[in-house]
Amino acid sequence: MLSRLIRLSSHDMAIDLGTVNTLVWVRDKGIVLNEPSVVALETRDGVQKVRAVGSDAKLMMGKTPANIRAIRPLRDGVIADLEVAEQMIKHFIDKAQGGRSMLSRRSEVAICVPSGSTSVERRAIRDAATNAGAGKVWLIEEPMSAAIGADLPVTEPVGAMVVDIGGGTTEVAVLSLRGLAYSGSVRVGGDKLDDAIAASIRRRHNLVVGEVTSERIKHKIGTAAADEGEEPHMKVKGRDLVAGKPREIEIGQKEVADAIQEPVGHIVHAVRAALEQTPPELAADIIDRGIVMTGGGSLLHGIDRRISKATGLPVTVANDALVCVARGAGRALEDPNYRGVLLAA
Repeated sequence: MLSRLIRLSSHDMAIDLGTVNTLVWVRDKGIVLNEPSVVALETRDGVQKVRAVGSDAKLMMGKTPANIRAIRPLRDGVIADLEVAEQMIKHFIDKAQGGRSMLSRRSEVAICVPSGSTSVERRAIRDAATNAGAGKVWLIEEPMSAAIGADLPVTEPVGAMVVDIGGGTTEVAVLSLRGLAYSGSVRVGGDKLDDAIAASIRRRHNLVVGEVTSERIKHKIGTAAADEGEEPHMKVKGRDLVAGKPREIEIGQKEVADAIQEPVGHIVHAVRAALEQTPPELAADIIDRGIVMTGGGSLLHGIDRRISKATGLPVTVANDALVCVARGAGRALEDPNYRGVLLAA
């Protein structure tokens, strides 16, 4: 009973520290936070301080005065600015706990990391969580966490394949018996799609658009495989490169599909490469079960059909694809059957 009381008071949590969004899972509560991984920094008299974090900071992107910067402290799934990332993690942990300023030293925190991240990058993530007050930090590789969150049979002697498309990376893995039989990570995700859309509009229309606008275009009419029939269009506002004044244009879905062909092609190539490296017996299981997709990028229209056509395998998008990674990390913390997948930081 004492052991159980200590565990209940420790506020264990799992954090999906994403390039675009950060999700926090708390024991006995589930997913309690899902906010953009953005920090707004204000500089006054040479002193820099945090002005806003998360959703409030995202609203400021591209609209700040000279003394305020809205930045993303993570790039390609790993920490690019340790000091700012630390402050962001502390803010999210505090918010997830309902305003408590620090974790209990008995608390365990599981943080998701790309399978291709280096030891230096993993140490940066561990240090950021430790400085935020975590008593014990565990790491869990994103494809394993995504598979657990998508209810794949990762503890059984059968092959399962997961493709997790995030903001900074795409993780492809074949799993069996709590381990990764194959894992690959390419630094192509939602951000690269946004960049490709912005570059195409600049090249074709001499119009400069910001990150928020290109992301909105992707969500509204983005597709990996344009459908036949009537083509959706949307109006886009930006700055004319030639005249130097604001201008509005209209773009169609086929134009967006052409713009993102290259990054989508990289994702498809990563999936094909994984299948080529998969042991025969596991490959046979994948034929029966197909490929499961998770992450925000899996919601891109037509991406499942594109991968299915390239591989000849059935492809399904997991339920609640956006939260699979965070939910899987939480299950690994609370379910003894999955504890073996956690890596000591």
